[in-house]
Order: sequence, then structure tokens, then C-alpha cells
Amino acid sequence: MKTIIVSLCLVLSAVTLSAQTKVLYDFKATTLDGQAFDLNTLKGKKVMVVNTASKCGLTPQYALLQKLYDKYKDQNFVIIGFPANNFASQEPGTNSEIKTFCTQNYGVTFPMMSKISVKGDDMDPLYKWLTNKAENKVVDAPVQWNFQKFLINEKGQLADVAFPKELPDEEKIIKWIEGK
Repeated sequence: MKTIIVSLCLVLSAVTLSAQTKVLYDFKATTLDGQAFDLNTLKGKKVMVVNTASKCGLTPQYALLQKLYDKYKDQNFVIIGFPANNFASQEPGTNSEIKTFCTQNYGVTFPMMSKISVKGDDMDPLYKWLTNKAENKVVDAPVQWNFQKFLINEKGQLADVAFPKELPDEEKIIKWIEGK
């Protein structure tokens, strides 16, 4: 009888632990237009999640992100931008102003979400998962600055991180997208 009870406890523990492992698809977001965006709709795609800012020295990365998106969007790849004002107040605009800036200056067509916080006490739950190994089961990767890129595999799991000064078209990112 003890053996059966111990076995059941082990099975229940394993099921509970696996159920606690979140993936990208467990989160929701809101677009710059205020529409709900269920990240579950991205199942089966490689996803780059990037925190953005309009008044940063790295802002020209928008052009590279758009070019990357244009090249690979038909190959199960998507970029999701999350504007954030966490670094030197470099994203002070409203969602509407951010949308206008991205469209007019960089022709951004990849999905852009509402402004969120990517660090601190008000950190968005998605970024808590992305940056905390206890939650993502891969790596601790606190956001260092604007344009940090999180690479999510087709199963919704964190695969890698590209730090802010790593350009979106760097070899490691291209190889990851192309599966090489």
C-alpha cells in the first residue's frame, strides 16, 4: 500500500511540475490599437519578442527588424514588438504616437503591442517569464536596455536571447530562424 501511495505522489508531483511550465502561448497582450492579441495564435511559429523605444540610439533597429520580418514572415516567423519606457524615458509616447512613429519612419508591419514595463515592480507577466529562469526554465536574462530580443521556438519555449546591441540580422539569429 505504501508503494502505491508513494508512486501516486510521484506521478502527481511530475504532472504538477509539468503543468507549471509556462510557454509563450500562455500569455495575452494588447495591440497598439487596443485589440486583444492572444499569443496562442502563434503556435508553430518561431517568434522574436523585442522591447522597443522610439527615442533610443538603437531605434534604427526597427528598419532591420522590418527587413527581417519581410524576409521570413512567410516561413513561420513573426516579430512582436513591445514598446517600453523603462530606459531613460526613451519611449514617452502614447500607443497612437508609437504606431504613427513606427509606421511613418520605419514602415513597421510586424505586430506591435501596447506599451508595457519590462523591468521593475510593474513588469509585465510575459517579461517576468522571459527574464526569469525559474519561470522559463532556460536562462536568467534581465532586460539590459531597449531592443533586447528573445527568441521563442515553435513550441513556445524560450530558445535564446540576443542582447540590445546584437543586431536583428546577425548570423546567430539568421541561423536560428533558418534552423541551421
